[in-house]
Amino acid sequence: MEPLLSVRNLRVNFRLDEHTTFEAVKGISFDIPKNATVALVGESGSGKSVTSLSMLGLLPKENASVLPGSEIIYGGRNLAALDQTELRELRGADISMIFQEPMTSLNPVFTVGFQLTESLRLHLGLGPGAARKRAIELLAEVGIPDPEFKINAYPSQMSGGQQQRVMIAIAIACEPKLLIADEPTTALDVTIQKQILDLVAELQKKHQMSVLFITHDLAVVGDIADYLVVMRNGEIREQGPARTVFETPRDPYTKALLQCRPRLDRRPVRLPVIEDFMNGGGHTMNLAERKRGLAGSDPIILDVKNLGKNFYSREGLFGRRKFEAVKNVSFKLPKGKTLGLVGESGSGKTTVGLTLMRLHEASSGEALFEGKDILAMSPREFMDYKRRIQIIFQNPYASLNPRMIIGQILTEPMQIHGIGASAQERTELAFELLQKVGLPEVSFYKYPHEFSGGQRQRIAIARCLTLKPDILICDESVSALDVSVQAQVLNLLQDLQDEYHLSYIFISHDLAVVKYMSDEIMVMNQGAIVEIANSDDIYRHPRESYTRKLLSAIPKGWHHGA
Repeated sequence: MEPLLSVRNLRVNFRLDEHTTFEAVKGISFDIPKNATVALVGESGSGKSVTSLSMLGLLPKENASVLPGSEIIYGGRNLAALDQTELRELRGADISMIFQEPMTSLNPVFTVGFQLTESLRLHLGLGPGAARKRAIELLAEVGIPDPEFKINAYPSQMSGGQQQRVMIAIAIACEPKLLIADEPTTALDVTIQKQILDLVAELQKKHQMSVLFITHDLAVVGDIADYLVVMRNGEIREQGPARTVFETPRDPYTKALLQCRPRLDRRPVRLPVIEDFMNGGGHTMNLAERKRGLAGSDPIILDVKNLGKNFYSREGLFGRRKFEAVKNVSFKLPKGKTLGLVGESGSGKTTVGLTLMRLHEASSGEALFEGKDILAMSPREFMDYKRRIQIIFQNPYASLNPRMIIGQILTEPMQIHGIGASAQERTELAFELLQKVGLPEVSFYKYPHEFSGGQRQRIAIARCLTLKPDILICDESVSALDVSVQAQVLNLLQDLQDEYHLSYIFISHDLAVVKYMSDEIMVMNQGAIVEIANSDDIYRHPRESYTRKLLSAIPKGWHHGA
């Protein structure tokens, strides 16, 4: 059977400066069959998105070029050779794309309805009334509640999951033959992620579309992909029917991607990383299990009682409306142990962390740190405790000052808190910490933009360690990372806990990661605790239906023991 689209010997170059070019895609070939889902899998920088953008002619003209001899055959034509006018007719009508970040790909100044009807009028020539009617049908089809009302909403008035659904509605508006989905679930909760994956699978069957699904996480595509193409450094390492690749991966890199993710059925002392497999050592890894759970005798370092946090918004001219983000949350954190905090977006997880750090002022309750209430202290009293409770933020790109070199980022907190007798001593301590988080000494003299996301997150961890904290709050600190980098950062956090006896509050929507890291898990929904129990118990015998819903949404992959 003739494929819908064929990529043959695709090569893409980026010009870095006048004399230097970088080959991002190195002569790859694969097919997208009709009415099938092909998953393009690999880490950041593997060339996945560049491949998809070259299909639509969306690469930046000023510094990227598809090299001669490259072919992207669709409907008997080579897309790589078409001009912009011809490509514009294809985009949206025959081939459309869902981008990774719905917040940046929807225009904030236009309503959702305007953005949906625009493509219907442009490609299908519908009049205003017919386009609006079709737009409401599309919003209903992608599961947006109350579509007649929501069509007049602006993107900012919708949740992340709803924005992504709107993007999907725009993408399928003209019933394209090929839908390209570029990491459409990366930033979403596990439950919303499952809904989006199910929706894409359902639409693919209903409209008989082909789907190219791009992701860095093999487990995500386990349920929906018919074929897998695994990329690394601009080359295809392995491709074939999804079931075959999952059950009998041939390439060491594919094996590594499958094994790096924490599994639900076991908890190794260390997670395997890509290098373990690429160096041929995948079979010699330490397979011992890590013991988790709480003993009644563990000393308690933080005792939180009835913590509450309210936010207020203006209503009318003089009124204000109260929103309870955290409601009567109580828990105990033992020394040297990890409390996992899970729940969907808006459940209050991050607000708990930020309130304990006093980055939000608590509305009620107390937090006893070694018997003293840190929420009731004056700012001056809290200064001593500020050093002992630190936070690693979710976004490694936004949490480091771009104007400071890494050395300044690491030594500044030491200077403020009087750690180290001299600048020389602080510098030596910074070198030591860089080594501890697996970065070379030369990193001290570089700026944040010179590092990858995973390396920046290591720098953020090193910055927390400069103050020798007792408690580290990890707020979604691995959610934006590739599975292999995620494994490295989790191993690092684990080593640091073993060495320094740190206590962690580990906030995440990735339940497999939380189970791997946590001794105890607290499930939150709409600001309140749903249940709290030992991590193994919560996965084996969840008491509440909300917890069961979260667990059923974990991507299964195939032979993944999940």
